[in-house]
Amino acid sequence: MNKLRTAFFISDRTGITAENLGHSLLSQFEGIKFNRVRLPFMDSVEKARDAVAQINEASTADGQRPLVFSTLILPTVRNIIEQSDALILDLFEMFIVPLEAELGINSSHAVGRSHAAGMNYTARMDAVNYALNHDDGGITRDLNRADIILIGVSRCGKTPTSLYLALQYGIYAANYPLVPEDFASESLPQALLPLLGKLHGLTIRQERLQQIRTERSPNSRYAALENCQTEVRQAESLMRLSNIPYLDVTAMSVEEIATTILHQTGLKR
Repeated sequence: MNKLRTAFFISDRTGITAENLGHSLLSQFEGIKFNRVRLPFMDSVEKARDAVAQINEASTADGQRPLVFSTLILPTVRNIIEQSDALILDLFEMFIVPLEAELGINSSHAVGRSHAAGMNYTARMDAVNYALNHDDGGITRDLNRADIILIGVSRCGKTPTSLYLALQYGIYAANYPLVPEDFASESLPQALLPLLGKLHGLTIRQERLQQIRTERSPNSRYAALENCQTEVRQAESLMRLSNIPYLDVTAMSVEEIATTILHQTGLKR
């Protein structure tokens, strides 16, 4: 049996909704390798016909029907895609129809509405700029504006989590590294002391930290296992001493880290 299947994520806008839900569903099938193809901005008949040709080519090459995860709204485009030799999973239609029946009104079928209905774009970009400016303790000015300040040793996932919280939820997230000087004094950096209620720690298993740091600085003391063990142990001790909650992110994706932090802190935007 050929274990390679092609999966298309098709949308008349960015395709993020189709891709996120599609990836979540495909992750449940560990024995199959998927060739993932994104086809965003599918907003014309010509583009739809080109997509059908690409889907059918994949069907012939794989010897199996591709999977198509679709959030298409335009009926003319959707009808053409449905003619392809593929399993079509219309992620909007399967939910819109029962919702229309339950709510007693017809949906607007407006393109791009999922993004417009979310948080204001400008607000999210402001949060991203804040996260970038307050990355790795680079700027301590306006730290009090932060909704949350992530702390932990270098390379434990603070930066991607801060940016994800900002981009996805509009949360003003700063991050600040814990370094050997802090461990020696057994005290948090001075800039953080007035903001204890906003601090949330991240930690990571030492072996995984060594792998990450080795990719960045091979054969360095910074990446040595013994140094990683010492830093993680001392950082966790300092966070416990300061009554700061912390999360082991070793086996977690950035999405899982962010969601867990939101759940634990009750942060909302």
